[in-house]
Amino acid sequence: MTLAGRTAAWWARLWGPRLPAVRLCPPPGLPAGPAACQRPYSSHGKEKVDMSTYPAESIRNFSIIAHVDHGKSTLADRLLEITGTIAKTDRNKQVLDKLQVERERGITVKAQSASLFYNYEGVNYLLNLIDTPGHVDFSYEVSRSLSACQGVILVVDANEGIQAQTVANFYLAFEAQLAIIPVINKIDLKNADPERVEKQIEKLFDIPIDECVRISAKKGTNVETVLQKVIEKIPPPKCNTADPLKALVFDSTFDHYRGVIANIALFGGEIQKGHKIVSAHTKKRYEVNEVGILTPNEQPTHKLYAGQVGYVIAGMKEVTEAQIGDTLFLYKQPVEPLPGFKSAKPMVFAGMYPVDQTEYNNLKSALERLTLNDSSVTVHRDSSLALGAGWRLGFLGLLHMEVFNQRLEQEYNMSVILTAPTVPYKAVLSSAKLIKEYGKEEITIINPAQFPDKRSVSEYLEPIVLGTIVTPQEYIGKIIVLCQDRRAVQKDMVYIDEHRVMLKYLFPLNEIVVDFYDALKSLSSGYASFDYEDAGYQATDLIKMDILLNGNPVEELATIVHNDKAYATGKFMCERLKDAIPRQLFEIAIQAAIGKKIIARETLKAYRKNVVAKCYGGDITRRMKLLKRQAEGKKLMRKIGNVEVPRDAFIRVLKRQADK
Repeated sequence: MTLAGRTAAWWARLWGPRLPAVRLCPPPGLPAGPAACQRPYSSHGKEKVDMSTYPAESIRNFSIIAHVDHGKSTLADRLLEITGTIAKTDRNKQVLDKLQVERERGITVKAQSASLFYNYEGVNYLLNLIDTPGHVDFSYEVSRSLSACQGVILVVDANEGIQAQTVANFYLAFEAQLAIIPVINKIDLKNADPERVEKQIEKLFDIPIDECVRISAKKGTNVETVLQKVIEKIPPPKCNTADPLKALVFDSTFDHYRGVIANIALFGGEIQKGHKIVSAHTKKRYEVNEVGILTPNEQPTHKLYAGQVGYVIAGMKEVTEAQIGDTLFLYKQPVEPLPGFKSAKPMVFAGMYPVDQTEYNNLKSALERLTLNDSSVTVHRDSSLALGAGWRLGFLGLLHMEVFNQRLEQEYNMSVILTAPTVPYKAVLSSAKLIKEYGKEEITIINPAQFPDKRSVSEYLEPIVLGTIVTPQEYIGKIIVLCQDRRAVQKDMVYIDEHRVMLKYLFPLNEIVVDFYDALKSLSSGYASFDYEDAGYQATDLIKMDILLNGNPVEELATIVHNDKAYATGKFMCERLKDAIPRQLFEIAIQAAIGKKIIARETLKAYRKNVVAKCYGGDITRRMKLLKRQAEGKKLMRKIGNVEVPRDAFIRVLKRQADK
């Protein structure tokens, strides 16, 4: 073999195994080249759909709303199968729940849309379906989805009946003046009682019994009737293709190759590849690269017309460019921006820090991309002496916080430290110096470290919420005791029927945000349901409680508590920390303090070697000498030893109920 041949063979041995087996090249007609071959063009291989055959009169935009686990996603699966959008197989379970966290927890976290094609009485209809979450922490997703719809399917479990979130979602749709189709699901269950549920719907929502549709989404019983009701009852969108382009961005995701993919609802005009569009929010100009519909996967189309719901890719490279609630219009054809969405009001705040500060920029990028997809999270920069630079994040509830953290780990491979969750308090300042410093008399406190001294404050305010509890009547006594224990004030009590009661209470948000839902479920054997809405602020007696480990305050565990509950909370937190912190080679004193006063203490004993094991007799002074030397070593260790609080301890410490 020649020298050139041997060199070529050597390079092949060295680099051959590293080359990919398959090269992803663009389809014919698209530009070739090395850069093009690296991009996974997933959607270009599909044949484009002609959307001009679906005028506004043949379009129906609707959402499915319900309480948790009443069968929204299962009904969506059956609708997708009946319309031929997906193949009918046994594996179709929660097809629209695409996130790993949704699969693991069995709940819908993110609203997902899909376009269905259905022929009814010889006319082809385009049905745009949005499947929404059912948990109270994700109600912002529901309200956003309703803005792109003209009607809703309200699903109620034939076994469980009307629950708290059913009531909340009904009023969201009612206030938006949407057509409502009541559907009673799970009629195939042994204990199903659809007659009782129909009476509940008529009594609470004033919807006639004959308008209710009885179905079994799991078995597909009577599901086709739901599609027919959608076409008959829900009005088509009021818009005109001849008007200038006006598109509402109601959701968006980030793709590493194509940038921001914005989900849009068209309220006027049309949009196609090559159009120059402008964002009303940023005033930036973009060229449309691709438009299409979701079926539920991306399906490119030639154009999108007024009244239709789809997606647009327009080369938005920065996540900040696609604001949810933004209006898109054609260049040099400005329009009046759509009202957008009422910004979400965070109910729970927590600090988030990278485990390693070298990961700060990666975490910042991951946060930006995830908050693009979940716009209800608010982000403010923060820093901690112990944990370094980080952020203070606002969430709609504790489940929302846990799901957001889980998505960061699963989708972006980010490990973070989350501090104890707190709620936003307010303080009315009396000190002229502080008023001048803050520039206002009333300040909002989202971090316990910013809690002002009592001497410079005229009064503290805490957030309150109006809670709705729906429960079987046999659990009323236990639930009223639980509510009184959480400083709640009863406002109303209504019997839905002879078995179920709806209670309304004013709760301090701090009392329900961590574990009230768990306590309510365990008291009522899982039958009671809970929902809440913001009800402003009220004056109260608040104090800041610090947690000390060996005399050093742990900033991340500082909490703001009501004066009456300070001792009980401090004692409980010390006990839980004692269980959560691993034992060390030195003794750890865990203390709860208000100012200089210690109100509770637990001691975590040190690991101790048996240093007198080698003494088989002899004088007692020999044993005492060895024990004294060990005690001196432990004392020295305690001075220099660091106490590590495990990451999962923060939420566990705040849970009031012992782990079962």
